[in-house]
Amino acid sequence: MGGGGVAAALRKRGGVTIEAEAMQSAPIAVGAAVITTGGKLWSKHVIHAPTMESPSTKIGVENVGRATRAALIAAAARGFDIIAIPGMGTGVGGVSPDEAARAMVAELRAHRGPKPSTIYLVDLDEEVLRAFEFALRDSQQP
Repeated sequence: MGGGGVAAALRKRGGVTIEAEAMQSAPIAVGAAVITTGGKLWSKHVIHAPTMESPSTKIGVENVGRATRAALIAAAARGFDIIAIPGMGTGVGGVSPDEAARAMVAELRAHRGPKPSTIYLVDLDEEVLRAFEFALRDSQQP
């Protein structure tokens, strides 16, 4: 069941169709992902990769890595060229933006395969965006 954060934003902007489609596959375990249509969004699809087993629970940073990996695998399986991933687990999940960004970037760097070829790290929170920038820069250091 979708809770707050990204799930709430998807419901608000994309309509209830997205959540209804995702609920047909519920429960979705941490480390798994399902793909739905994009509803009223400009995006054609949404990849649902949960970071928590039930809504509104605090999580460990390992769940962020597992969810990121699941999203990448799902995107590759569907042949998606371009995806955007928000800061996972940084809201209700309680993972610090720095920890979440490092875990996500580590999974992006570890992902092998031609798809997706472009990955955007996105968020509405400036702190999360700065954390992405630092994690990307630090991951390139020898």
